[in-house]
Amino acid sequence: MESKLQQEPANIIKVVLFGPESTGKTTLAQQLARHYNTVWVPEYAREYLQNKWNNERKTCENHDLLPIAKGQMKLENRLAKKADKILICDTDLLETKVYSEAYYGGHVDPKLDAAALKNKYDLYFLTYIDTPWEADDLRDRPEQRLEMFTAFEATLKQFERPYTLLQGDKKTRLKTAIAAIDKLLSKHDDLDSFSDTLIDLDLHFLHQNTTPQNFNTDNGF
Repeated sequence: MESKLQQEPANIIKVVLFGPESTGKTTLAQQLARHYNTVWVPEYAREYLQNKWNNERKTCENHDLLPIAKGQMKLENRLAKKADKILICDTDLLETKVYSEAYYGGHVDPKLDAAALKNKYDLYFLTYIDTPWEADDLRDRPEQRLEMFTAFEATLKQFERPYTLLQGDKKTRLKTAIAAIDKLLSKHDDLDSFSDTLIDLDLHFLHQNTTPQNFNTDNGF
């Protein structure tokens, strides 16, 4: 498997926010990170593709997915070293695989496909589409939200990934997610903890300098 797509060993719990666009994943990732005094991994594709749109007025193309995947894993591996027992991931390569299949006629780069299936997480939070659609430069296909949700859930089931469905308002989703994470944490008492060095630090900004301009992959991004 491509080394830049691999997870580095980390004695922490990893959870993933997983689902269609505009379903509250980033908001919940931030809330969970603050609740557990840890870091969260932002979606590298957002910065990468916004940059592409601003500079070229182009949206995502098939050849963008591999550098996006490499950037995502570099970011995840970097932030895993700063996590306090748990790492909150706003996306993963399995989600990139789902989008590749949906947008590019079922095609997935073999390197991306292999990494998406090999990388492991302790729990996925599947976000339902009962949230308002918020348009921006990158989001599209709002009429296909249910179709995409079905594809995301089918993928989790196909590859036997553990997941919890999140529905309802922000408060309800957060409560459900915290209960699920607390259950995971109760089963582990030897996780890596960096809280002694992170107390009073605004963890949301630990990744503030990991934009594509400062993040190098083999493709020059």
